[in-house]
Amino acid sequence: MRYRHYYFFAILGFLAVALQAQSNRTSLGPFPANDIPEQVGTSLAEHFLTSPHQYPQSPTLHYSEVASWYGALTIARITHNQDLLRRLTMRFDSLMPGGREEALTPKRDHVDDLIFGIVPLEIGMDTGEARYVHYGQTWADREWNSPWPDGLSPDTRFWVDDMYMITILQVEAYRATGERKYIDRAALEITAYLNRLQKPSGLFYHAEDVPIYWGRGDGWAAAGMAELLLSLPTDHPLRPRILRGYRLMMRALVRYQGQDGMWRQIIDNPAAWPETSSSGMFTFALATGVREGWLVGSTYTLAAHKAWIALVGYIDQNENITNVCEGTNKKNDVAYYLERRRWTGDFHGQAAALWAAAAMLR
Repeated sequence: MRYRHYYFFAILGFLAVALQAQSNRTSLGPFPANDIPEQVGTSLAEHFLTSPHQYPQSPTLHYSEVASWYGALTIARITHNQDLLRRLTMRFDSLMPGGREEALTPKRDHVDDLIFGIVPLEIGMDTGEARYVHYGQTWADREWNSPWPDGLSPDTRFWVDDMYMITILQVEAYRATGERKYIDRAALEITAYLNRLQKPSGLFYHAEDVPIYWGRGDGWAAAGMAELLLSLPTDHPLRPRILRGYRLMMRALVRYQGQDGMWRQIIDNPAAWPETSSSGMFTFALATGVREGWLVGSTYTLAAHKAWIALVGYIDQNENITNVCEGTNKKNDVAYYLERRRWTGDFHGQAAALWAAAAMLR
């Protein structure tokens, strides 16, 4: 694991604030040589290309691999790395209809499977090839087959994870097609989750019957709101409600960030272990808010900068991120969350680190 001199934080954070742009966007640099987001993000994306499919017990592609793929594609786009984009696209072609790995394509009408559609949608936008967009749209539309009377997706289950899983697919479909129905779906869905799961503290329960602030669960919520706000029209009627919920959460995250720059497996439990997938997602959400001007003040700039440097410190010499909570179901039992295994190189953590790098680069 790379060693980090944390006394640099105050100096580097001051420099980050000093470089604030005259517009509403704020610089999050400079960075130590080993922490430059473009280099870290590109290395993680290259590592993804050589990584085998994880979760062999699953008959189809796991959603965490999809999330990592999306992160790698985002890095390729932001850095204008056409060769990386080409290779990421070639890898996906084997999963397209008729491809040699088509059997690995998810089959269920379930949030964990339908998120698969974000990869062809992102490839379609990045390459300009309509066939990927059309294919991705079919996944987004499946998610709203037989909607509930209130307009919510039939996949709605009010687990905090869904604030990313459902939202990102509809947001990507909107970005790729410009069709308003997709962004309206995402905004309606996330508002329902805000109303049901967010607490006055700003944090989210894992589910209504699980009053625990699980790190990665709240990470999904933070990332989902940030992705939605990036594309939600400024005049959308639900934008004020979503922005209010997002800001409330970001204030809470700053309060609960550890002195080491990380967040815990259970966010409000200082005795819990530092967890990297949640910390990467929170870094993404904070950095995005700083750069877009949704969060104003040096407090947020310093928190995002400190989090990024801390997160990179958990990447080992093989570009695998350590201290990643294993896949976790909901359970109303604090010990269950605290005793989860910590994995290295798991796609939950690789994805979050890629998103964080992309946010620091934007």
